[in-house]
Amino acid sequence: MENVLVSWSGGKDSAIALYEILKTQKYQISALLTTVTEDYDRISMHGVRRILLEQQVASLGFPLEKVLIPKNASNEEYEANMERVLTKYKKAGTSSVVFGDIFLEDLRKYREDKLASLGMRGIFPLWKRDTHELARSLNVLGFKAITTCVDSQALGKQFVGRQIDAQFLAELPAAVDPCGENGEYHSFVYDGPIFKESVANTPREIVLRENRFYYCDLLPDEKA
Repeated sequence: MENVLVSWSGGKDSAIALYEILKTQKYQISALLTTVTEDYDRISMHGVRRILLEQQVASLGFPLEKVLIPKNASNEEYEANMERVLTKYKKAGTSSVVFGDIFLEDLRKYREDKLASLGMRGIFPLWKRDTHELARSLNVLGFKAITTCVDSQALGKQFVGRQIDAQFLAELPAAVDPCGENGEYHSFVYDGPIFKESVANTPREIVLRENRFYYCDLLPDEKA
């Protein structure tokens, strides 16, 4: 079996990509790889607290590898930190990284070029899948996800802190990709067929950051 890292945002696309990879039974998961903004102690872009990330990955049963970056990190800083981590795994026998990208050609090329420079390759199990079908499959497969960030240039405040279900998808404006592939929204998956147990959480305060992005703060529920 090939050893792979899975690029893990905590959201629905990376969860479905992991599901698809596991289904093939061709790969051994070395770790889930997540970029965390250390100043905020949260998943970068998605705004999810590190403790929820750790509970999520523990429920999935895989090691977690965090790539720490400072807030407002330059692309050079991000790339240097990511390269250090990838090099460590390459030396230990991991040859590929799995991504949940769907149709952004430039992003795929960027990832493949960076990996090629390290002697690694990218795997894209969701590539060119129909995003309407893919978004619907989230619920069909039994995944449960909540939106944690929306771009106010594409969606209103009422879309953050929402369960991604049939009603949510039906309410999305026609110009918005159902999977949020253009960055319209980000999510946190807290249950599904690959989870040992649900990651209990409660949506709380909604704030506007950078005068553009609405974030909903998820708090971990206290375990009884």
